[in-house]
Amino acid sequence: MAGVEATGIEDFPGERGQAETRDGITIAYERWHAPHPHARIALLHPLALDSSFWRPVAARMNGTAEIIALDCRGHGSSDKPEGPYSVEQFAADLADVMDEIGWETAIVGGASLGGCMALAFAAAHGNRLDALALMDTTAWFGPGAAEAWAIRADKAIASGMRSLVDFHRLRWFSDAFIRANPETVDTVMGVFAANDVDAYREACLMLGNCDLRAILEDFEVPVSIIVGREDFATPIAMAAALRAGIPGATLEIIEGARHLAALEAPDLAAAKLRALIKQVEAG
Repeated sequence: MAGVEATGIEDFPGERGQAETRDGITIAYERWHAPHPHARIALLHPLALDSSFWRPVAARMNGTAEIIALDCRGHGSSDKPEGPYSVEQFAADLADVMDEIGWETAIVGGASLGGCMALAFAAAHGNRLDALALMDTTAWFGPGAAEAWAIRADKAIASGMRSLVDFHRLRWFSDAFIRANPETVDTVMGVFAANDVDAYREACLMLGNCDLRAILEDFEVPVSIIVGREDFATPIAMAAALRAGIPGATLEIIEGARHLAALEAPDLAAAKLRALIKQVEAG
């Protein structure tokens, strides 16, 4: 399959589509069809990125699932309405996209911001959830999060998105990955730098106020959690809190990876999704 050997997000693009949400905005997405899919998977990207983040993982699914990856509200080619934003609103956007394309249920996977969105989707639309993949994410960023995220948002407004590029490059990627995959890193950081700064601010404020801890014990679907060993943004302690809070959840630590573990280790991320498919099929 074209793109399977490549790591870069420029490879293996999906078919582009768009859907209108209940509040009248347009959400863009990529879709990868499969001739005989065993499952349907919806994937949700990190802050200030877009659906292209998931292309290496989609390439490695080998046609075992039909896949969509959203450009979340305020990101990529989706509309960028004024705030405030909420994770519950982002979750409703996914439900509306699923309605548009005729999906009743899906396995939902999310990284970072996308993981918060996946948790919110599980809470509000649990009857549409087959399983959950949570990658380098958290239900709560901890005390002082609102202030810390507001400072980051204010810096973007005052100095532009490019003022945050170096900070995020080192936070998101391991040193080894940066050395081995400079083109991929530059492409990802280009997506970040091009993000709408006002929408970025609203998404930052949303994450600072996100607290989904109370809903974790209610999940009754298979849940797989992964986190990079060197993840400074949502460290192992946050992943461990998710596992402790979600009945039956599994946790795997990815050695050598930082915050974008799904991009540094797409083979493993795809393997986790295939394992979830088997769990769902087994009932």
